[in-house]
Amino acid sequence: MDYDREAALLYARKWAYRRNPAYLNFDGIGGDCTNFASQCIYAGCGIMNYTPVTGWFYITADNRTASWTGVEFLYNFLVRNEGAGPYAEETDISALEIGDIIQLGRETGDFYHTCVVCGFRAGVPLVAAHTYDTFGKPLNAYRFEKVRFLHIAGVRAGNQTSLVQ
Repeated sequence: MDYDREAALLYARKWAYRRNPAYLNFDGIGGDCTNFASQCIYAGCGIMNYTPVTGWFYITADNRTASWTGVEFLYNFLVRNEGAGPYAEETDISALEIGDIIQLGRETGDFYHTCVVCGFRAGVPLVAAHTYDTFGKPLNAYRFEKVRFLHIAGVRAGNQTSLVQ
C-alpha cells in the first residue's frame, strides 16, 4: 500500500500549532514531538499495528505503545516493522520526501526530537514539529550533533481503527 504523503502534509499543516483533542498533549511530560509525528504518519497510512509492546498504536493515553510517543521506540518500530502499518528505511537526506521523518540527536547517539518533512527549500528539508511548535522550519535552523532520516517506504494492510482527524 502507498503512504499518502499529501494526507500527512495536510494533517501537519492543520495541527502544527494546535493539538488534536483525540490525543493527549505530551508537552508537559517529556514532549509532544513524536506523538505529533505519529499522528502525521497515521494520517498518511490509516493503519495502526496493534501488536502489544512492539507495535504502533494509540487508542487512549493509557492504551498506546511506546513507539507512538518515544523517539527511539518510533525509530525501532519503523525500521523493523514487518507487520501491519507503516515501515521505513534509514536513508540519506537526498532520498527524503514530504511526510518522511527526521530525528535529531546528540553526539552520544541519544536521539531526542522527531520532525516531519513538510517541504524543501534549495534542497534543505523544511519540517513540522510539536513541543516547540513549527511548520516550514528549515532543518539547518536547528542545532544538533547527529541526525537520521527515515523514508516511509510503504504501508502494510492490517487491522484498522478510525480516530478523529
